Amino acid sequence: MLPLGTKAPNFGLPTTEGKNISLGDFSDKKALVIMFICNHCPYVIHVKEELIRIANDYMDKDVGFIGINSNDPDYESLDSFENMKKENYPFPYAFDETQEIAKEYKAACTPDIYVFNNKRELVYRGQLDDSRPGNGKELNGKDLRGALDTILKSEAPSSDQKPSSGCNIKWKSGNEPDYY
Repeated sequence: MLPLGTKAPNFGLPTTEGKNISLGDFSDKKALVIMFICNHCPYVIHVKEELIRIANDYMDKDVGFIGINSNDPDYESLDSFENMKKENYPFPYAFDETQEIAKEYKAACTPDIYVFNNKRELVYRGQLDDSRPGNGKELNGKDLRGALDTILKSEAPSSDQKPSSGCNIKWKSGNEPDYY
């Protein structure tokens, strides 16, 4: 996993709104949540509404959000850029066609969540909460909400963080990262 304290790698990606977005577009935010998500993964589908609730709850608190899809659409056509445009997220949804941004962030699965402070230092990477498809646990976003709340209070989130759980990123043939 990307070590805590790591500076956010820069990116420049096309979004479903027809714009390009970069790390600099969030320079005025107190915190930035970068989520590696996709359209087809049952884990992402399971948490989608909570991701939307969290974004709606925190965007007014000066927190930026971006979803990035790094999956190979040749593996799963639901993850194509055209199909991404059918999603209704309240935050930019960007396509990492080359998969280089996923590699820079050492993303491994969907959803994979990263939270950066106002200096764009990584302060949280891990799960949304303990809920998984079919496990019966409440979907409440407590881990992500807790990390954001501590940042907004100018406190450091706990270093005791649970890794994300979900579907493996669908790498293009021969493009698998060395950390995988």
